[in-house]
Amino acid sequence: MADFLAELGEAVPRLADGLLVTAEATVLGAALALLLAYVLGLLSGSARRTVRGAARVVVEFFRGTSLYVQLFWLFFALPMLGFRLEPLACGVLALGLNFGAYGSEVVRGAVAAVPRAQTEAALALGMGPVLRLRRVVLPQAHALMVAPFKNLLVQLLKATPLLSLVTVQDLTFRIDQLRSSTGATAASYLLLLGLYFGMAVVLSLGMNALERAAKARAGQEGGA
Repeated sequence: MADFLAELGEAVPRLADGLLVTAEATVLGAALALLLAYVLGLLSGSARRTVRGAARVVVEFFRGTSLYVQLFWLFFALPMLGFRLEPLACGVLALGLNFGAYGSEVVRGAVAAVPRAQTEAALALGMGPVLRLRRVVLPQAHALMVAPFKNLLVQLLKATPLLSLVTVQDLTFRIDQLRSSTGATAASYLLLLGLYFGMAVVLSLGMNALERAAKARAGQEGGA
């Protein structure tokens, strides 16, 4: 254990770099996933059958295939087609596409859960589709989205260790280096477990705060 602690002290800067890479992949992947979730979720509820159908095909493809396979396809197959991305970019793209597909169901369900009377009242006031969506539907739907999005965000964080398989030097990659140099498998992965748990707690607390704010905002607007 003394040897492990000595090696750990020397590895702290590398572990910090890996932690930053993991945080970067999580933030960028979540941002891309959120964007895709809104686009695909709203398109999935379109009145046009072709638009709705195309969105559903995309969603079901990325929900129905493994993130592991998607990641390796982007990293190894795209270069054969003439497109080469950096390992981190491949990881962010895979996370965004996969979790964006799952998130789109959250958006679609939350929008559908807004009482129809609300949109009918907005229509009676002469609001166009975009204005109705922005002023009436989404403010109420946001409060319903935050809790499921919190779960997806934590799941996305827990999926980032897969990025080490395509040479992204994230936290898992750095911990594996520490394990190889010390031979302390249990201690190394116990440290990894604790670090991921800490990050998940921080994300959960932040999303809890967002959920309270979204509910308060929806209540204030409903009262107005």
